[in-house]
Amino acid sequence: MNWRKLGRVYVPDGSKPWMRTHAANPTPEHLAGDRFRIYFSARDAENRSSISFIEIDVNEPSRVLAEADEPVLSPGELGMFDDSGCSVGCIVPVGRRRYLYYMGWHLTVRVPWQNAIGLAISDGPAEPFRRVSRFPVVPLDEVDPYTISYPWVAQERGIFRMWYGSNTQWGPRQSDMRHLIKYAESPDGINWDRRDIVAIDFSSPAEYAICKPCVLNGGGGYQMWFCSRGDRYRDRYRIRYARSADGIAWIRDDSNAGIDVSDRGWDSDMIEYPCVFDHGGRRYLLYAGNGYGREGFGLAALEAD
Repeated sequence: MNWRKLGRVYVPDGSKPWMRTHAANPTPEHLAGDRFRIYFSARDAENRSSISFIEIDVNEPSRVLAEADEPVLSPGELGMFDDSGCSVGCIVPVGRRRYLYYMGWHLTVRVPWQNAIGLAISDGPAEPFRRVSRFPVVPLDEVDPYTISYPWVAQERGIFRMWYGSNTQWGPRQSDMRHLIKYAESPDGINWDRRDIVAIDFSSPAEYAICKPCVLNGGGGYQMWFCSRGDRYRDRYRIRYARSADGIAWIRDDSNAGIDVSDRGWDSDMIEYPCVFDHGGRRYLLYAGNGYGREGFGLAALEAD
């Protein structure tokens, strides 16, 4: 596959206190016609993440039609799992309701952070997202004892399926982590059965962080886009690709990801946090650029074979 870059869509101008920098983890929600709401994670002056959004027409992605005046979701209460920020993972329609799964940031002392997965629910298209609990719906436990990251959730035949990031070890530096992608299921999207199933493993000993899965199912089976760092790129993320017949056992096919950094500009150092969606007979890819989204996010379209 080959993605054609359509350019940068958005980067914050720093005018909002809760959105000084970054536009990471871009996640689409179709509104009507060619109009989409793109949720993303922004940071304040203290580096705490909140979830925001803009609205665009996919035919003119660089023109912002609307922008959030207030956060969709702000950091949680002091001492909670998300008191240092919340970053969007995915949004799942469940009847008229919408489930927003997010990663809650909790900074620690001996290791950089200890994160878990939270859930906020909107009761309708125009209703706000509200946390179902102050506590995570996917907490740390014996299966995932260190830290958990960005989830991708899909409903199939009455079952909720989740692909999410989990550390297998920690250390005082980010590069000491071993963070891969696991798989879980749930009957209701809230209570999760985790069996320590590894979906995406490391391609080499140098690769140390794999995260932010996006999974589509159709036609020839399952496809996953994700990002990783390590190997020859060290701490610079690149977008990766894998395929599967059942969504559980995956074959990595990174050479078929179809997109890389640009020669210069906002996405010349790293590209990460992919989110793929279909609209109007075309397939699109949202992704973040340099500095974990400090220089914003962009859009690409899949070229015809």
